[in-house]
Amino acid sequence: MAPAKGDKNVALSNMNLERLLSMKGGKGEASYANNSQAQAVHARSVLHLLKETLDTVHLEDNPNITFTVVDLGCSCGSNAINTMDVIIKHIIKRYQDLGFVPPEFSAFFSDLPSNDFNTLFQLFPPLLVNYGGGVSLEECLAADNHRSYFVAGVPGSFYRRLFPARSISFFHSAFSLHWISQIPESVMEKKSKEYNRGRVFIHGASESTGNAYKKQFQADLASFLKCRSLEIKKGGSMFLVFLGRTSPDPTDQGGPGLLFGTHFQHAWDDLVQEGLISSEKRDDFNIPLYASSLQDFKEVVEADGSFVINRLELFKGGSPLVVSRPDDGAEVGRALANSCRTVSGVLVDAHIGEHLSNELFSRVARRAASQGKQLLDQIQFFHIVASLSLAQSRSQNF
Repeated sequence: MAPAKGDKNVALSNMNLERLLSMKGGKGEASYANNSQAQAVHARSVLHLLKETLDTVHLEDNPNITFTVVDLGCSCGSNAINTMDVIIKHIIKRYQDLGFVPPEFSAFFSDLPSNDFNTLFQLFPPLLVNYGGGVSLEECLAADNHRSYFVAGVPGSFYRRLFPARSISFFHSAFSLHWISQIPESVMEKKSKEYNRGRVFIHGASESTGNAYKKQFQADLASFLKCRSLEIKKGGSMFLVFLGRTSPDPTDQGGPGLLFGTHFQHAWDDLVQEGLISSEKRDDFNIPLYASSLQDFKEVVEADGSFVINRLELFKGGSPLVVSRPDDGAEVGRALANSCRTVSGVLVDAHIGEHLSNELFSRVARRAASQGKQLLDQIQFFHIVASLSLAQSRSQNF
């Protein structure tokens, strides 16, 4: 059989995900900036837990020591900026309540090099006039249209070192740690029992495939914790929010499974059946995402020993789809297709080309439209919320 159209593109397994993976940039219909309303709602729902973690951070009675915050996996929308504003203002209020003179604040926004930092930077409000040179606490707390912190972007994988040792006061990461650093090699090996034949996501795969993803997630998390334990200051804390699941079965991915394992999966099958791509081309594509269980996460944190878990819970985040007319199947279909494309479109484009990518996501929209109301009722995301502090044993080594 002659190669199907689109097979000239490089298989995803041979790509460098770190240089490729990103939320869809710009400000178009399928961009992250225009498809992250659900994440904003979910972020607001855990703000009280974020503030609880901020209250555990040790504050220095020394205005010459900069307080440094990092957002890991910032993407390119306004959500990261809004959360950073909450963090800085809460810490300023804590300094005020303690009777301390607050220091200057520095905020690092970090993501993979492929992230659309330009769109993110364009969304930042201006720095307060004379910030750091006589601006009062009241002005900082009331700065709704200005920021009271210095900004820098830091490209790189958070599974490796990003910052100097003992330089960060607080780490925040939302909706990012479920992205694994790579597709497990055995999952892409046709002769392996972990080979994910016929599927583009872990949902509904074999037990051995699910375990391969679990091992990759836990290995990545161990690297993440090791790096952050070296970078965080004594008395620092970390707040993490990422996709989780209710089932102990790694192949039952819940909400992400409905997002990528149903209409998205069937759209790939459509392209194969229509001869637009080969089955091998489909099987060479896998979504590098893993929704963890609480136990998956807890095992790694406890084995690593660098951090103490202050809070760990599974939080119902709701639907990732935001629609104005729930009874309009076509709108629901477009919303699902845009959600899929926002987070996976860059990978799909690279794997099969933009033309076939357009074909794929149009089929996702059409398939989802036929089950719009049912889809809205079924698709629910759960998030793991974790509040961590540096373990005493690590603090004593500083």
